[in-house]
Amino acid sequence: MNFLDQLRTLDPRDVGRWPLPVRGFFIALIFLVVTAFAWYMFVWNDDRPILQKAEADELDLRAQFENKQQRAANLDAYKAQLGEMERSFGAMLRQLPGKTEVPNLLVDISQTGLAAGLQEKLFQPGSEKGNGFYAELPIRIKLVGSYHDFGNFVSGIAALPRIVTLHDIQITPVSPGKDYDNLTMDVTAKTYRYIEDEGGQGAKKKSGGPT
Repeated sequence: MNFLDQLRTLDPRDVGRWPLPVRGFFIALIFLVVTAFAWYMFVWNDDRPILQKAEADELDLRAQFENKQQRAANLDAYKAQLGEMERSFGAMLRQLPGKTEVPNLLVDISQTGLAAGLQEKLFQPGSEKGNGFYAELPIRIKLVGSYHDFGNFVSGIAALPRIVTLHDIQITPVSPGKDYDNLTMDVTAKTYRYIEDEGGQGAKKKSGGPT
């Protein structure tokens, strides 16, 4: 009689008469079940939070690795972009006049108005105002002429090799209700100077160093 035939003939109400190999098999099976249950309750449940944290850390590290790998792959493009930004910034700085160039620039602005056919009634540079690495110089200007002349003046200002911006533009007739070809334009022109051309004095003041 084989083992399966022995199992079929067993009386579950009389375990004491079961053959020794069968009783040994069931004892071993019960031992394995109890061991597995004890391992699940006392080992797996205790270690599961650690495993879950390790899995979460693995996902986070994997995401960081993929992000850094992508950055490394685009490093050359970032360097090229940074170089282009530095070149653009340098080109903009070259459009800011140095301290010794400001008087000539003021003459250029005044000459631009005269070249446009305008009469200059006021040309008054204001106080220079520091703003980080550059200084701002406002100039109050009052001109008389026609709309066409004003357009030529604005175009001439835009064509200057240095940065000059126009603000607070107001155009009114010289004689209200009479001659609309004879107008007055009040405008504030602003030019900008790079402070660093003074040997880094602006940078020292900004960092709190001694003067």
